[in-house]
Amino acid sequence: MGVVEFDLERIIHAPVADVFARLADIEGHNAWMPKRGSILHRTEQTSPGPPAKGTTYVDRTMAGSMPGEISEFEPPTTLVYHWWDKTAAGKVKAEGWPGYRLEAKGDHTTLVHHHVRLETHGLYHLATPVMHWMASRERTATLDALETSFGHHHH
Repeated sequence: MGVVEFDLERIIHAPVADVFARLADIEGHNAWMPKRGSILHRTEQTSPGPPAKGTTYVDRTMAGSMPGEISEFEPPTTLVYHWWDKTAAGKVKAEGWPGYRLEAKGDHTTLVHHHVRLETHGLYHLATPVMHWMASRERTATLDALETSFGHHHH
């Protein structure tokens, strides 16, 4: 098994509840997620109702479709997604847990701790360094896009 784990931090100029709501809105991701530097094409929620623990979704990527679910959901501070990629035979070849911990630094300032964990299984552990590079690039682009989506102006 290969493991990729890293942390990113970003200050977002918006109230913590607003940042949490934007990160938790799966279908809404399509409006602000990065188009460049990302393998993701589109995200679709696959279970009814507002986002909550257990809400499921599908990421449509250049590498195919990958299912996922919300594994932790505690507004407005903790949100963890869990996705997995299986072989045709049904074996998990890779899975990941992108998680967000939000900390209010003021009425209009939120510190986002973004913790990323990926696991590769079987022969896919050989791809671990590549996945580390791709995930790092992808997640940095995501935080850039999140920051941009709230604008840079101060109140």
